[in-house]
Amino acid sequence: MFTYTLRRLLLAIPTLLFIALAIFLLLELSPGDPMSDMPLTIPPEVREQMRLALGLGEAWYIRFGKWLYMFSVVEPSHVLANMTGIESLAVEGQRIISFQSRSPVADIIAQRLPQTLWVVGLSYILGILIAVPIGVYSAYRQYSWFDQMGAFVSMVGFSLPTFFTGPLLILIFSIWLGWFPIIYDTTLVVDSWHNLGLQIRQMAMPVFVLTLYNAAQINRFMRASMLDNFTQDYVRTARAKGMTERVVVLVHVLRNSMIPVVTVIALGIPTIFTGAIITEQIFRVNGLGQLLIIAIYASDLPMVLTLSMVFAILIVGFNLIADLMYALLDPRIRYD
Repeated sequence: MFTYTLRRLLLAIPTLLFIALAIFLLLELSPGDPMSDMPLTIPPEVREQMRLALGLGEAWYIRFGKWLYMFSVVEPSHVLANMTGIESLAVEGQRIISFQSRSPVADIIAQRLPQTLWVVGLSYILGILIAVPIGVYSAYRQYSWFDQMGAFVSMVGFSLPTFFTGPLLILIFSIWLGWFPIIYDTTLVVDSWHNLGLQIRQMAMPVFVLTLYNAAQINRFMRASMLDNFTQDYVRTARAKGMTERVVVLVHVLRNSMIPVVTVIALGIPTIFTGAIITEQIFRVNGLGQLLIIAIYASDLPMVLTLSMVFAILIVGFNLIADLMYALLDPRIRYD
């Protein structure tokens, strides 16, 4: 397994380089100018000097090479220095600067990341904890009232988009009932029980919207995988040997059924770190999803490129983790 992991990691390097180049060229060819928001009264020569100060006067391959060095060497060293408190670990050199805020992109992402993890991360964890047992029991009690109710809720959660359920919850629970705040307060500091209650209240609606969507998707995969394994010969053999239904379902069937579900869960984890773009916009959560939308509108190429590459790295990494999990779930899978 070590050789397989090392080979996959080495293969990930050219893959990520190709992804980075493709994203950079797409952003380079896309319409939009970071200087478009500047006042029209600025003289052309001053506007050109501002473009040069942003590094836009150089050839695209030079700018891509500089960004690649800063993304792979300079920024990780600064992140490591901030995490450990050892300033000497930070590599000296130009950092990736946002066109909008003129601040390092990594620092802005670090400020927005906790809000995204609070909302999107919690909703994903709750979605898994809810979907897996419901999917298992629905498959075991196929066509029962529980299965029918689970299928109905899953179809509703998967079919209704978040830009519909979000405003609907705001209308009912914020405007009509007044139970929850409309706007998410990102400046709230949880330093007391009272503030903890406020944090839970403002997280309730966005977390519910995302949990419903995530649970609906994972539940259908879990149920379908369980039903497929219930018809296998090893299940009949286990029952013929006198094993209890609990052992058959929770040990044999569940373990084999988790293989495709692990893929869905692992590939969905990167979305925790990149944020839920639509939901964060609806509830005004100051997370990474909202940051990406603002950066796209403002043609903030360093911010968009960095966030996109972080997302690509997470997808490649968790895809590898999912492949390694297969060997733990199914002894027949070997990577030697």
